[in-house]
Amino acid sequence: MSGIRLPVADSAEVRAHGLALARRHRTDLSWMLVLHGLAAICGLTGPWLIGRLLDEVVDGTTSTTVNYIGLGLLLSLLAQALLTYWAVQRSCRFGEKVTAEVREDFVDRVVRLPLSTVEDAEPGDLITRASRDTDALTNTVRYAVPETLVALMTCLFTFSALMLVGPLTALPSFLVVPLLWVGTRWYLRRSGASYRRRGASYTALGDSLAETVPSARTVEALRLQTWRSRSLDRDLSDVYAAERHTMWLRSSWYLLVEFSYAVPVVATLVVGGLLYTRDLATLGQVVASTLYVRQLIFPLDDVLSWMDELQIGSASLARVLGVSKLPADRRPTGAHPAGRQLTARSVTYSYLPGRDILHGVDLDLAPGERLAVVGPSGSGKSTLGKLLAGIYAPGSGTVQLGGVPLFDLGTEELRRRIALVTQEHHIFRGTLRENVTLARPAAEEEVRHALEAVGAAPWAAKLSDGLDTVVGSAGHPLTAAQAQQVALARLLLADPHTVVLDEATALLDPATARHTEDALAAVLSGRTVVAIAHRLHTAQDADRIAVVENGRVRELGSHHELLAANGAYAELWRAWHGD
Repeated sequence: MSGIRLPVADSAEVRAHGLALARRHRTDLSWMLVLHGLAAICGLTGPWLIGRLLDEVVDGTTSTTVNYIGLGLLLSLLAQALLTYWAVQRSCRFGEKVTAEVREDFVDRVVRLPLSTVEDAEPGDLITRASRDTDALTNTVRYAVPETLVALMTCLFTFSALMLVGPLTALPSFLVVPLLWVGTRWYLRRSGASYRRRGASYTALGDSLAETVPSARTVEALRLQTWRSRSLDRDLSDVYAAERHTMWLRSSWYLLVEFSYAVPVVATLVVGGLLYTRDLATLGQVVASTLYVRQLIFPLDDVLSWMDELQIGSASLARVLGVSKLPADRRPTGAHPAGRQLTARSVTYSYLPGRDILHGVDLDLAPGERLAVVGPSGSGKSTLGKLLAGIYAPGSGTVQLGGVPLFDLGTEELRRRIALVTQEHHIFRGTLRENVTLARPAAEEEVRHALEAVGAAPWAAKLSDGLDTVVGSAGHPLTAAQAQQVALARLLLADPHTVVLDEATALLDPATARHTEDALAAVLSGRTVVAIAHRLHTAQDADRIAVVENGRVRELGSHHELLAANGAYAELWRAWHGD
């Protein structure tokens, strides 16, 4: 396979998607900001009251005034606590709502991927986007975005309070602006590319692991351990280098940030002291300004701390949005097939330019015919099956259903007519009933009939809650054979008129496989079936057998005809039986 890498959205698309999310949730966002803003204002009352208290004491005051100021401090703290509680509640609800939408949106994007892309995409790329990137994006939406907005608003209010207390005592606080501006600009110009590079390095590592771990026995049999180990070491080195570079960027930036926090506090005290000695500011103004500058550190620190998370989230969002940037691989014309005749004419296909896997394949399948496709590994059997199922588009030639090219049919219409079942099986977290009815909603009797038809009824009847037993990662574990039977039961409920079985019973033991194939033969009666077989007894039951070698159909005929011809099929048959 080509192992294509999915695209990544650019910065403009990421910003546009973020703004669209904000517009959709403007009410929740507004309430969250209003409550946090009121809480920030209450928090800013304290330094002003302390400054006022000092000025009153210096000028001479009564205990009643001191008591009133103390009561004001207490009330402002209580109000801030209550408003913060409500604001945090709103923030959590906002974050969870947007997080759920982001995850659902990603699933929608994935299921709309072109079928050929799903087949050819690097598994590590899809896995990383579905797990690591969506988790990072969830963390950003749930925490980083609300906290950053709140911190920015608090910074604005604090600067405003500084100016109201006294413009002269507020001036030293502006020293923080050029320091943070220069450092943050330096960081942002480098961090985006660095985080995208880090994401790509994890994708490459995921690909290597996905290719190596499940095929460990093959790697060992072909003595590829050293080569695969070097490949993994190289990918790990890339991940280490990418992580180290992003860490160096963060460390350098944080050093400047910490320095920037100290300078305004010291400058406010020094300048404020000079202003006080020259009667240009009161002691209360100097103390209040210093407290505000000190208080300003916390929201500024939140903004800068979450900025790193925002960079990670932005890079993850770019990869998540990139899933839907691929163009559609088919061009529905609205044409409807005139019948169920499936034909292939002069079909070629290649995963790499100039290296055809199939060469001029011609096939005619009559409605209701059962065709077995056999041949040695790597001969092109599975590729031919995916072409007949409409997964791949031919490089040249055409595959038609009822006179209409398969790529002129929309995905939904194609799947109603032709279904592909491979040896790869998927059990989703949910009940057995939900797993079977993924194909289409069905009554309990239909579900039981489908399970019985594929030989799954005996073990399904023994489950603690029957069809309502939770299976998958969070429930009752199913064996590989049981999972494959569930996949075949889905096929029966989908009820297509043409079925491509790509070694669909390969993971079943011989006895179970034979029983399942017998049951399927009865259930699939009247349907067109293309069975890509590695067990020749499957081919023996077919109406016709196509022998594929080196990407060409070398022989085509019934079991007895091909045995009598004493060609490639006869040789395979003798090897199968040990003759």
